[in-house]
Amino acid sequence: MAQLYKVPLLLQPQPEGGYTVTSPVLPELVTEGDSVEEALAHVQDALRAVLELYADLGRPLPSNLSQNPYEAPIWFEHLVTEG
Repeated sequence: MAQLYKVPLLLQPQPEGGYTVTSPVLPELVTEGDSVEEALAHVQDALRAVLELYADLGRPLPSNLSQNPYEAPIWFEHLVTEG
């Protein structure tokens, strides 16, 4: 199984439309999309880029991001649109 990360995200609506996604614990993670669904779909690629950057710089990730899916239940919130 691939590594599992629990990353807090902020979705900021933009005046011109669409959303920007950032993370308060990973300031390098920035992406966007024309809709909530599109913005969230881009998060995985943005996270991959941040993980690569941290590895290249020899920087450790915040320790509370890594999750072991076999240790205990993982609490998370997920946005769901109707329609």
